[in-house]
Order: sequence, then structure tokens, then C-alpha cells
Amino acid sequence: MNFKGLQKSSFIDYPDKICTVLFTGGCNFRCPFCHNSLLVKNEGEIILERDVLEFLESRKTMIEAVCISGGEPTLQKELVSFIKKVKDIGYLVKLDTNGTNPDVIKRFLDLRLVDYIAMDIKAPFSKYSSVAGVMVDINSIQESIRLIKNSDIDYEFRTTVCKELLSQNDILELSKEISGAKRYIIQNFKDRETVLAGQGRFTPYLREELLEIEKEIKDLFGEIKIRF
Repeated sequence: MNFKGLQKSSFIDYPDKICTVLFTGGCNFRCPFCHNSLLVKNEGEIILERDVLEFLESRKTMIEAVCISGGEPTLQKELVSFIKKVKDIGYLVKLDTNGTNPDVIKRFLDLRLVDYIAMDIKAPFSKYSSVAGVMVDINSIQESIRLIKNSDIDYEFRTTVCKELLSQNDILELSKEISGAKRYIIQNFKDRETVLAGQGRFTPYLREELLEIEKEIKDLFGEIKIRF
């Protein structure tokens, strides 16, 4: 496994659980607003898998879950075997994904290897490639959405929003495209030095604007949350 980062404890990455977050290196998207540019570029030293597993063994009385994020974790060939090892220790597992590898997602669901999936919805389908920074196979994105929505595991879809890339109408359009989802999270963009396109390029929405959007789309989902 190509691990580039480890956050010992998080109270927000797995709903209602204390979790450790593992970050894999490498991504097949180039979203300009991404704040994990070092992970996307696969830079930095690798954290050995055995060291990660030893850490997880030592924390199993304090931590309930492991969140595997990135980068894009489904690019890792050893991901299935690694998750099996994590499950054997006794952890719940959450997977963060961009949904570009539905075959991998289906395997996890069929084998019941993950307990929670968070899939990023980058944009309405008509704008997906421009927002993701690469040509995107929309059929793969739609298939991942279908698999996750029809599964019996817990999940969320989430979108990071900034004014330059997603208009309010874009957010309304993509919300309709994933309507019926159990949980939808809108994450307001936060500027920082590690943004892939550089700091100062994008503008977050105002709180009042996001609350107005929430009112318009709340009936499309079982639950909706705004992260300011």
C-alpha cells in the first residue's frame, strides 16, 4: 500500500465514531480546488503498511474505525487485502472515493469489506470533466452512484463547492441527478496553501447562500448537511 499520511484520531471523518484516517498517494483526478495537492501528485515519503498495522493494533481500545482516504484509494492494488487485515483487527472501515472504479466498489460491497462509503460528486454530469480537471467516464460515475444507493451499507455523497466552478444552478442540477440518496453533504471550499491550483484562486460561498440552497434541495435527500 502506498500510504502518504496518517491522522491518529478524527471526530468528523466517520459519523459518530472516533477514527484514524489513512491517506493514500496518487489520484486520477486533478480537481483544481483540491487541498491535498501533495497526495494527488504522490509526493512525500511512504508510510510502510506494517507500521500502519502496528499502529492500528496499538490503538484498538481507543479507536473504533479507520477511514481510508486519498488521493484515490481505489487505485491501490493491495487495498482489498489491506482492508481485510484492518477488519481482522476489529475496526469498522470507511472508504472515501471519487467513484471512478465501480468494479472495485462492487467488490467491496459484495465482500462486505466496508461499513461506510463517502463518494465525492464533483459536478453535474454535464460539467464533470471540466471540474475534475481530466476527461471523466460519466458511465463509471453513474454506475458507482447506482451501486452505492442500492447497497445496504451506510453512505454519503458530498460535493465541495466554490463560486468559480459551481454555480447555484449547478448545485441544484447535480442534486437532482443524485436525488433519493440517503445522505448528501455540501462542503464549502476552504482556501489554503496546499490547494492544487494555488491559494487565492477560488471563492467560498457565503453561509446565507448555502442555507438557501439547502432549503431548495432538502426534500431530495433523506438527510442533508452543510459544512461551512
